[in-house]
Amino acid sequence: MDHSVPESAGHVPSDSYHESGTVEAWNERYLTRGMVWGTEPNQFLAAFAAGLTPCRVLDLGCGQGRNSVWLAGKNHQVTGLDLSPVAIEQARQLAKDHQVKVDFDTVDLVREWNPPPEAFDLIILSYLQLPPEDRQLVHRKAVEALAPGGTIWLIAHHSDNISMGVGGPPYPEVLFNENRLAADFSGLEIRRNEKVFRQVETENGETKAAHDVCLEARKPL
Repeated sequence: MDHSVPESAGHVPSDSYHESGTVEAWNERYLTRGMVWGTEPNQFLAAFAAGLTPCRVLDLGCGQGRNSVWLAGKNHQVTGLDLSPVAIEQARQLAKDHQVKVDFDTVDLVREWNPPPEAFDLIILSYLQLPPEDRQLVHRKAVEALAPGGTIWLIAHHSDNISMGVGGPPYPEVLFNENRLAADFSGLEIRRNEKVFRQVETENGETKAAHDVCLEARKPL
């Protein structure tokens, strides 16, 4: 059985998702908890991208760089963006350790990022947790940055995870489901939009299933 590192490992209780999602909160997690989700890529991303032809990749909310570095190791041209300067410095070190080149930068995707039009063939959004209005805005920006024929690949904590799964943020506002994603990416050809499960080993040694949602959507030519 695959006991994956829980993507929720970096979450700490706070009064609201507003506090949990600040630059200061993310910096604190990354400074005090090491490589929060490990250095290996997300298991669903690795399965999706294993045989892809090298292309221009954008990793939005790249965190400490585990997915970006893995993709760069597969000869993709990768750009990774994240809100946390601490995460970006750790991502740069991870790339150096793996002897790969990734263009990492710190940016607020909601308030600061101006997407280059049609500049990327593959855009990754891995557990980018945003409230509805911010989520919709960043998803629109991602579509703008996607080249015709390109793919958006997304993995997120499912809205069912609070009541049925394990880990993840305890705030319904920042969780996704199939209907929300279908609406956000309605202008794309949606090839996959479904719940998936990760087997997570809890602190007491039990194994439970985390509920995620995975989307693959292609931009028409």
